[in-house]
Amino acid sequence: MPGTRSASLKRSKPNYIYSIVGVAIVLFIMGIMGWLFLNLHSIGDNFKEDIRISVYMRSADKNTIGKIQAFIANQPYAKNVEYIDKDKAKEIWNKENSEDWAKILDVNPLPESVDFFAKANYVNPDSLTKITTDITSNFKDDVADIQYPKSLVSSLNERAAKLGVIFLVMSIILGIIIIISIDNTIRLAMFSNRFLIKTMQMVGATRGFIAKPLVIRALINGLISAAISLVILFSLIQWAGAQFPQIQTLQGMGNNLILFSGIIIIGVGISVLSTYRSVIKYLKMKLDELY
Repeated sequence: MPGTRSASLKRSKPNYIYSIVGVAIVLFIMGIMGWLFLNLHSIGDNFKEDIRISVYMRSADKNTIGKIQAFIANQPYAKNVEYIDKDKAKEIWNKENSEDWAKILDVNPLPESVDFFAKANYVNPDSLTKITTDITSNFKDDVADIQYPKSLVSSLNERAAKLGVIFLVMSIILGIIIIISIDNTIRLAMFSNRFLIKTMQMVGATRGFIAKPLVIRALINGLISAAISLVILFSLIQWAGAQFPQIQTLQGMGNNLILFSGIIIIGVGISVLSTYRSVIKYLKMKLDELY
């Protein structure tokens, strides 16, 4: 009986290889979606914190500009506060508009300003209105205007909420598809062992004795599949971070730990559960039904 089981397990190894690769690919796809889902909030925050807010001056008095700059820098909502002189303002304008208007105008009409970026929690219409009111009330004689892309701020918050709901629904649907795909892959790999399972039952082996080596094999295969998917996923994240430095700001140890642990648990859990279900299924079937 042990010899029969060993020989059958050896004959089934190619199917296990296909199963390991198939599950690894599915787990890798799940890992990509999981990474995007876990970092969706951070991605939105990065977009929000890239919105420039400009406080334009009525005069170029350095003391006044210094006071305004210091006032904004001490506020909880501000980050990267910077004084923008006329030359710097021209450089920013040319960069954002991809053209040099100096070819047309002889003078620089852009005013000096104190520019800053608001933290993500404050980038919404109500908070930015309060920030604008706060600055103008404290420096009403020195501040000519405060500008930021109001329409972008409104649309960004609305789209972020809609995108979050859409992505959540897509993640749930994809998660169900992934679980079914892994289950079918494992069950297909177990198909080649159906006669082994039935033969062992017919010679008197208990359910636990029959299931134990197959479940252990499934656990090992699940760990191998998860390891393969994690290596590929980690390499992809590192490569993407090298190509796009903004991605590096999204990578958090906590999120990665949750993601990697989830992949291992799902890979091993579904592999073991599907294998055990297949064993029980074939034990309940009649010999003629196996053909």
